[in-house]
Formats: sequence, structure tokens, C-alpha cells
Amino acid sequence: MNRIASRRSLMLGVALASVSFLSVAAASAGELTVWCWDPNFNIAAMTDATARYTASHPDTTFAVNNVTQDEINQKLQTQLLAGVSDGLPDIVLIQDDNIQRFLQSFPGAFVPLSDSVDMTKFAAYKVAAATYEGKSYSLPFDSGVTGLFYRSDYLEAAGYKPADVQDITWDRLIEIGKDVLAKTGHQLIDMDYNDDGQIIMMMQSTGQWYLKPGNEPNIIDNAALKESLEVFQKMAQGGLIKPVSDWTGYTGGFTSGEVAMVPQGVWITGTIKSATDQSGKWRVAPLPKLNDVEGATHYSNNGGSSWYVLSSSKNQEEAVDFLKTIWAEDVDFYQGILVNQGAVGSLLAAREGAAYKASDPFFNDEPVWQNFSDWLAQVPAVDYGTFTPEARLAVRAQLPNIANGGSIDDALKAIDAQLRQQMQ
Repeated sequence: MNRIASRRSLMLGVALASVSFLSVAAASAGELTVWCWDPNFNIAAMTDATARYTASHPDTTFAVNNVTQDEINQKLQTQLLAGVSDGLPDIVLIQDDNIQRFLQSFPGAFVPLSDSVDMTKFAAYKVAAATYEGKSYSLPFDSGVTGLFYRSDYLEAAGYKPADVQDITWDRLIEIGKDVLAKTGHQLIDMDYNDDGQIIMMMQSTGQWYLKPGNEPNIIDNAALKESLEVFQKMAQGGLIKPVSDWTGYTGGFTSGEVAMVPQGVWITGTIKSATDQSGKWRVAPLPKLNDVEGATHYSNNGGSSWYVLSSSKNQEEAVDFLKTIWAEDVDFYQGILVNQGAVGSLLAAREGAAYKASDPFFNDEPVWQNFSDWLAQVPAVDYGTFTPEARLAVRAQLPNIANGGSIDDALKAIDAQLRQQMQ
């Protein structure tokens, strides 16, 4: 999940953080230590996985520790830089757009899981995110595959049917959004201008990213980035975006019924469904595509994380076997975490399970999980490089000015300059 999604975890079931499976006791012999965040999502899914494994491997025990995403990044960076492995876990969760920083900066720090796991079983774009010099290092976990969640009742009130938002462009969505605003009073989306998730979704749908392979900035001549910023500006200038300042404001925009649509990763599903009084009023369509960019598709990603085994682990073989046995082979496990946590995994075979094929009455009895799992197989892969965090900060710094009608060409120059300065 992305940074907006990580803020979500602060609002969800924090009481779980005190239960016994979050023990931070020192690992004993045969015990695998895991670091991950979010008690209601990652930790809950991992706890289910460990229970399934220990059922057939009773000599293996686990300590699943609740460590925030920022703490994980900081602790790994500090200890790997110092060459100190004491206290590091056997298995760690890392967000996909941050892993290349570690793989490229600390060669040999992680176990190449492609030596043991058939990576063709997983969505290609997830595997690509953690591939370095021909080896894949992750056990891919949750997908941030995107869709366009929308209030079908608002569209109907404006004279539109579900077919009218299938396989459209962003410019067409803007036209629809203006009608919806004029006829219903509801803005199209809400957005925190301190988050670039909207830009990421549009840009990655073309297979482009903020960086070129080799970590060269891909800003000035990036047609996908420029059009993504243009679409954002049109929406903001047209009054179609409700600006918000934090996670509470963001989720409140759609759970309260203020806005008509939510273009977002599949992980937002649980939050949308928390407004139980809106059941039957929502549907999901493929993401709109950019208009004039080569390779434009309706498929993209926002967020998602994967599991890694540290080379310093004294239980390395056990850790790899656990990930291979449950996370790479157990299709039934994926049905459970889909139902219980709303986690759409990256294992392609999981799509054949009953939970993925089930319809959802909240979304007008559409097979939303099957749709998302079909879309994730078509998400273009990108090379996140080592400076994605710096690039994202540079883009975010320009969003308020762009929303107010500022020059996009000037903004791209400023983004490029800030990124290059941070890369020195």
C-alpha cells in the first residue's frame, strides 16, 4: 500500500497491536522473526500464513512484529550501512517502489528468491519491481491494481449508465464529471495535494515512471507525466476536485457521499464498503486511460508491498520454504485473506478460487475481485529505481501551484531540478 494507505492503518483496529502474536521477544532457535505494519492488513495476513505453515511444521515458530513502514526503512538503511545484522528480522515487508534503493545500495543483503520460487506464478509487474541484475528478490504480496470506483446513482441522476464509464479516456471522464457536478452538485473526486498517487496511477498506466532505467530522471520529456499533470490541472481548474488535507478528510469525501468517484488501488475497497448505507450504490470500472500517450492502457497500480528474506537470517532455508509453501503455492490461503482482509494477492492461480469469482452485493453484484485480478495481470511494469521517494517529493511540491493554473512546463523544470539536486 502507498503512503495514504499506510496512514489508514493508524485508524484501523490499533488494539490488535497488543495481542500475543506481535511479540517482540528475541527470536529463539527455529523461530522466524517477521517485520511488517498494519494490524488489520499485512499483520493479519501474515499471521494467517504462519498458522497454516506451523500446522504442518510444528517445530517452526514465528514472531510477527508490528513495525511501521518508516521504521523498517530507517532501521534497514542504518544497519545495512553499518554492516550490523544483530536484531534484523528473517523476513521483512518492503513497499514495492522502495525496494530498488536497498537492492542496488546493499548488494547481497537479500536472498534471491527466484532461485527457489517460480516467479512466473506472479503478476509480472510485481516481479519486475524487485528484479535486479537478473535475479528476483521478492515474494510478491498485495497488489495495488487500480480501478475507478463510482457512485452509479449519481451518474444515473446526471443521465449516464455504467456503460458510459467503461474503457474511456480521462478527458471523457472530465466531461462526465462536469455534467455530474452541474446536475447533482457532487464533485468528481477528492484528493490530498500532498500525495501524488493520482499522478502515479495515470503515468504508470503507460509503462512510464519518474526515472529511466539506470536512475536517470525521466521528467522533462516524459509525455505521460506531462499529460497526467495536465489532466490533474483540468480537473482542479474545473472544480471537479475536492481538496483535502489528510487521510480522514480523504476517506470522508467518499464515505460521506460528497464525491462521485474514487480512482484508487484495490486496497481502498474495505474503506468504501465501510459505508454500509451505500451498499448497492457503487460500481467499479477500469481506470480511464490517457489520450495521446503511446502505450496508454486502462491498467495501473498504486501501492503494494512484498516479502523479503535477509541474507543475515540464521533460518534462511526455513524462511524461504515458508514463503514458497504458503505465499507461492497455497491458493486457499489467498481466498481467506481476500475475504478477511480485502487483500488481492499477486499469485495468478488465486484468481481461480471461489472467493475471487464471487459477486459482491455492495457493488451491484459485480464480480469485482475477479475484475481486479484480471486487471492486475495487465498492469505495465516500471523500473522504480533508487530515487523514487525523492521524485515523489519533488512532484508533490508542485501540485498546489499546478492546481491553481500554474505553468506545467515550469513545474516540470522545477521537479527535474529538485530531483537532480537530491540525487547528488
